[in-house]
Amino acid sequence: MFKKLVIFTCFISFINCSDTTNLENCIRSFSLSTATDLNNPGLINAQTPGGYAELPSAGGLSKGILLFNKNGSDFVAFDRLCPANNCTAPMIFENRLLKCTCDDSTYSVDFGGAPQTEGFQCPAIEYNVTRNGSTIRISNF
Repeated sequence: MFKKLVIFTCFISFINCSDTTNLENCIRSFSLSTATDLNNPGLINAQTPGGYAELPSAGGLSKGILLFNKNGSDFVAFDRLCPANNCTAPMIFENRLLKCTCDDSTYSVDFGGAPQTEGFQCPAIEYNVTRNGSTIRISNF
């Protein structure tokens, strides 16, 4: 019985292995901690479900931040820097996707910045968003 348990455990371990070599080359998030008020006129569009606002770079390293209102109470924030880091232009947002205009890769804001274009593995850089009343804090996880 013990031998069968060991063989089963080894089999399950091999099944769960995956190649993360390419993910190690992905850009990590930048040091970030910023707060803003949803009542700010520049964030008026982010107050409604499905709305968003583009915030300026908060450290000079990124291409700016996209703040997206998923459903009226949950927010997500992504860096607008293309994950492949091959573009000088910030990603644009359309149809709930971030799009890198240099290589036409797209990333879903609904699925943690997951790449939606075949052949791309690095996700968009996501930041932690906490809301306290009308104050939104965007920071590293």
